[in-house]
Amino acid sequence: MAFGMSLAIISKGIDISMASNMVLSSYLSASFFQAGNYLLGIVVSLGIGAAFGLFNGILISKVKIEPFIATFSVDFVALGLAYVVCDGKYVYGFPDTFRAVTNGALIPGIPNIALVTGLVFVLLYFLTKHTVYGRSLYALGHNRTAAKLSGMRSDEVVISVYVINGLLASLTGILYLARLNAADPTIKGSLTIDSLASALIGGIAFGGGKGSVINTVIGALVIMFIRNGMNIMGVSTNWQQAVVGFVILFSVFYEFALNRLMIRFADKHSDKSAQAA
Repeated sequence: MAFGMSLAIISKGIDISMASNMVLSSYLSASFFQAGNYLLGIVVSLGIGAAFGLFNGILISKVKIEPFIATFSVDFVALGLAYVVCDGKYVYGFPDTFRAVTNGALIPGIPNIALVTGLVFVLLYFLTKHTVYGRSLYALGHNRTAAKLSGMRSDEVVISVYVINGLLASLTGILYLARLNAADPTIKGSLTIDSLASALIGGIAFGGGKGSVINTVIGALVIMFIRNGMNIMGVSTNWQQAVVGFVILFSVFYEFALNRLMIRFADKHSDKSAQAA
């Protein structure tokens, strides 16, 4: 999910709805996985994720609602539907073959969940750094108006970003089902904040147009080290959340201060050039 959040931020947006999308898609597909109908379960899960992502993209690109407001609203819709559908009931007890998706190791020494994460990372890195689509994504983040005036189909790029986010959210939901052996509508927790923190702490500019999925991996590792270190020191989970919040603030402040410094340097350089002329 952090990879998807990174794509949204690079395109000068944000996706608050990913965790709730994950909850709904995982719960609606859980019964199929429980019955051993894996193909149908995957289709249902990915279909629901993509549908909500498409809805987000249309609200942002066509209806012109700000990304935060649009995805925040969809977050409530998806989570509310998940609670309505589950009606206080849990789906649990999945086949061992399904649970092997996260608990097994197709390659000895490398857990399957790490393999899936690595594959997603490679695909997204190639997509953003070595394709025309990736260049369009960064151009959109730098200046959406200029990108549109240059002939770029900016609306389609925006929609595709949120569809990809929906697919990543549903994939995360499938992995959670296999890991927890239960479909739990309360698993949303702090996943949205953690995804946002991984992107920002890793160095992806909140203003858009900068960063990559490599930054997301760095941010996730930093958060992991911080929490593991505080666990070893016996720091409570409440303080851990506070510390992560302070680190997010520091990363945003650092980005702002660095941008201001670069602007001042550019202004001084231009003044000197003008005087020399």
